[in-house]
Amino acid sequence: MIGHTGLGSLPGTDFGQALRMTFEALEEFPYQPELPARGPWAGMIGRGLGIVSGLNAQYEAGQWRLSPTAGIDLRRARTTLRDDLDQLEEVAEGYQGSCKTQVTGAWTLAAGTMAAHTIRVLADPGARRDLAQALAAGVRESLAETKRRLPGAELVLQIDEPSLPAVLAGAIATPGGFFRHRAIDLPEACEGLALLAEAAHAEGASAVIHCCAPGLPITELTSSAGFDGVSVDLDQLRPDDYQALAQLVEEGKQLWLGCLPTSDPSAIPSVDQLRQRVLGAAERIAVNTLADHLTLTPACGLAGFAAPAVKEVFSRLRRTAGQVSAELGA
Repeated sequence: MIGHTGLGSLPGTDFGQALRMTFEALEEFPYQPELPARGPWAGMIGRGLGIVSGLNAQYEAGQWRLSPTAGIDLRRARTTLRDDLDQLEEVAEGYQGSCKTQVTGAWTLAAGTMAAHTIRVLADPGARRDLAQALAAGVRESLAETKRRLPGAELVLQIDEPSLPAVLAGAIATPGGFFRHRAIDLPEACEGLALLAEAAHAEGASAVIHCCAPGLPITELTSSAGFDGVSVDLDQLRPDDYQALAQLVEEGKQLWLGCLPTSDPSAIPSVDQLRQRVLGAAERIAVNTLADHLTLTPACGLAGFAAPAVKEVFSRLRRTAGQVSAELGA
């Protein structure tokens, strides 16, 4: 049976309400949402730095920066993560089944965080290595604590890496905007990401990497970096990507297909439109066992959607998954 879930961000600032909604609307695969509207400490970079173990940062003039001591926004990020986990334990008491949490990947953090006043972490080999290791350590601690509170859950870690293709292509701008950082070699990128996959596996969780930008090195991420699957935006796939996805499925890995576009919250595709999109992708992947490894998702987060629209997105994904399962004989 084809699954369905969300990817991370939701609208609003009431975490308890958002969390309860994911458990009600996604009964078989709920997740711990992110609410970036709460403040910079709850955004992708701030929340990711809040999980990092042993490194501190400050938020100044709209920019996160590594620092000797933790700034007020990093302290808020850490407090928010603890409070969110308390609410997760309350809402999910007795839950058994798959449950997902998210973390920003090391390369997106390195591209979005300053190491000093003039350079990004991305430009400093030592700093980016330290950040990757500290993030992996923090992920292990976070997953262990989550597992302690939800002993019946099968944890899935989603690593968000929207900046990874730009990092690999040398397309990240320097702070002044006039130049671009040197491209990171793929082996080094995989080495840093493998730390996160290993951290997840050490705590009994599976690890899926999510990127809604084109140019994701799908084969390398599941072979060299050790991820259990990839999460991709259907509209960003290139012709060669379908062959890589077919290989991934044949190897028993998971494919999360972002079949529902999120660029226009006022234009949610119908179930029939979604069904046709998914079946079209399935025809190009052309693997008989696809349905056993397929999960349908939005293309990206839903922070820009209204709350009723979020519920409708999850409803349409659920109905689409049922119809596609029937079409594929799952």
